Amino acid sequence: MGILNTTPDSFYSGSRVQGVHAVLKKAEQMLNEGADLLDIGGFSTRPGAQEISVDEELQRVIPSIEVIKKEFPDVVISIDTFRSGVAREAFEAGASIINDISGGQADEAMFETVTRLKAPYVLMHMKGTPTTMTRHAGYENVTKEVLQFFAKQTGKLKRIGHTDIIIDPGFGFSKTLDQNYELFRHLNDLHILGYPVLIGVSRKSMIHKLLKITPEMALNGTNILNFAALEKGARILRVHDVREARETIELFSALKG
Repeated sequence: MGILNTTPDSFYSGSRVQGVHAVLKKAEQMLNEGADLLDIGGFSTRPGAQEISVDEELQRVIPSIEVIKKEFPDVVISIDTFRSGVAREAFEAGASIINDISGGQADEAMFETVTRLKAPYVLMHMKGTPTTMTRHAGYENVTKEVLQFFAKQTGKLKRIGHTDIIIDPGFGFSKTLDQNYELFRHLNDLHILGYPVLIGVSRKSMIHKLLKITPEMALNGTNILNFAALEKGARILRVHDVREARETIELFSALKG
């Protein structure tokens, strides 16, 4: 899953693309490098990010989705949003997956929306909001509490008839450095729920803070953690650097035979 951020303030400067021509060029590059799907977001979710209006989010993502679908009709596009209204309009523009960092907590209409759209739904774990999440990193057992969250939220979805779910443990969201690695060590435990697991660690603070480097220097660490995630059964890698992720997958597959 290639990341396309149509935001001016995402934590990794290399992921920011402004204007439909830049978006189209980046999308073409990612598809040529082996992306299976593109994840387009217009709301920065870095720690401490400030909110923007629904209208501004729509202005950032809808033209991008439309121009990509026009040029590449068969591309699979995921809309990275926690707002049901943005999700609906993105689907009308050509998106076909909803990636919700709030796991249905930010918008009470989201579960109904994904069910009505029959949309594959990425349900991520986070406490609080991007603005407040650093204040919500208290856990007695992070893996157990993440599992409990997924069981609760997927249960709600199943009760209204939606089972096309992908789970994302939300590395970097409302978790300390130690908690991120504790959860990563227990990734295998997430498979008890029976859903595909998406992993998004690309250039995140759990890499660059540990290694005392910048996000721009965190590609090697990203590849190492992506390989480890594949070992633990991850089915989707959400990345800024598609070519390197594709090579990681190919090497992993060769080793596994």
